[in-house]
Amino acid sequence: METLIILFGVFIATLLIIWLTAKRLELAFAGRVAISVMLVFTAIGHFVFAKGMAMMISFLPFANAIVFITGIIELIAAIGLLLPKTKILTGKLLILFFILLLPANIYAASHNINLQNADYTGKGLSYLWIRIPMQLLFIAWVYFSSLGINQKSK
Repeated sequence: METLIILFGVFIATLLIIWLTAKRLELAFAGRVAISVMLVFTAIGHFVFAKGMAMMISFLPFANAIVFITGIIELIAAIGLLLPKTKILTGKLLILFFILLLPANIYAASHNINLQNADYTGKGLSYLWIRIPMQLLFIAWVYFSSLGINQKSK
């Protein structure tokens, strides 16, 4: 839920700042700023909650390394979305990244993994009723803010 608060809060704040300073409504740019801040927040989680996140992908070899690498990927994507020359490629790769994360979330939910406590006290499969729509929202958000039709190089 924190990710949604950050996403929408930064989006609204960015829109407001741009409107007050430039009298323009920059939805796509504000969307990229918001998802970038959210990605920095989630990347930090890869380092703070590394053990719990590794449990989410314990079915893969080198789970600990994958957690750290994906945290770094999120930081790079946060920057790439804000650069006009890389926003489209970053957007495409980030959508793929979000799709690839879904099996880890399904595995974690089906095994009741609590990533913050690194134990098996998670919410279980009911978590997917929130997580899957959130993942779809993130994909749509990235699409419309970085790949959407009539995007300017801003």
